[in-house]
Amino acid sequence: MGTMAVMLSLLLMLTASTFAASGTDWEQGVIEVEGMGMAPSFARNQQHAYMLAKRAAMADAYRLLAEEIKGVDVDATTTVENMMVSSDVVTTRVNALIKGAKITAVKDMGGGAVSVVMQMPMFGTGSSLASAVLQRPASVEPYPDIVPDVTPSQPISIDKYPDYTKVEPKQPTYQPTVPNTGSTGPIYGPGSSAAKAPSGRAIGGYTGLIVDCRGFALKPVMSPVIKNAEGTPIYGYKNLDYDKVVSNGMAGYTNDITRAARAGSHPLVVKAIAVADMNGNPVLSVADANRVLIENGATGFLDSARVVFVR
Repeated sequence: MGTMAVMLSLLLMLTASTFAASGTDWEQGVIEVEGMGMAPSFARNQQHAYMLAKRAAMADAYRLLAEEIKGVDVDATTTVENMMVSSDVVTTRVNALIKGAKITAVKDMGGGAVSVVMQMPMFGTGSSLASAVLQRPASVEPYPDIVPDVTPSQPISIDKYPDYTKVEPKQPTYQPTVPNTGSTGPIYGPGSSAAKAPSGRAIGGYTGLIVDCRGFALKPVMSPVIKNAEGTPIYGYKNLDYDKVVSNGMAGYTNDITRAARAGSHPLVVKAIAVADMNGNPVLSVADANRVLIENGATGFLDSARVVFVR
């Protein structure tokens, strides 16, 4: 019986490992891991065995969470682990976040095995990874001017994706005060940090931006940069309000354009022509980049971080 019990325990561990949920979900903006624990042979009774197995599963989940977090890309060339190596402050913050991770599920797997699922948000005003690793810039930088000798492109019609408008836009949790109104909501129009769109050149009314990056193996990062074909950044972390970035992130990631609700009901759609900087940053044609800057000047969707990358 002793040999059979050992074999059963090993089988349970292997089975649980097969179904362990461990990874970074960029679409939902969470990091989730599943730790596994087994009751030791010296457990006094069934309740004691469960408690010890749960404790072991929690320790395993903390270990897995630390490993997963270290591998998250903060920007195209920097991981969380890189930042922890170079900054004791970041290390302290990240370790505190791991210790405070939320347990979302505890499962009795039978045979003395217990699994614990832990989750941590990537963005949010409270305990999120963004609050630990993203540093507040000294000032908000303006968007660049358009390239004057390149005619802005004509936008791709969202009508090519008929299911898109069936998805209700997800409301951001961060609601900044709109200047001169006292009300709150996404910053459009007068609240935009972009220069006013050139007269007669903005089509107007766009609620967000979708960058179609399919075919380029785009790597999700917490702080992406959109560049034009000349290498000029047209959208980045330094162009945005820090609190807004920490709360909601700079962009959403999805592999299905019909789930790009972050961009609102009438998004501007452009296609990437390449990805740069270790596949972390989308590159647009100069004509498309000009169109994005002009339309943002009219409705401020970049300032509201209503950006989605389809990959």
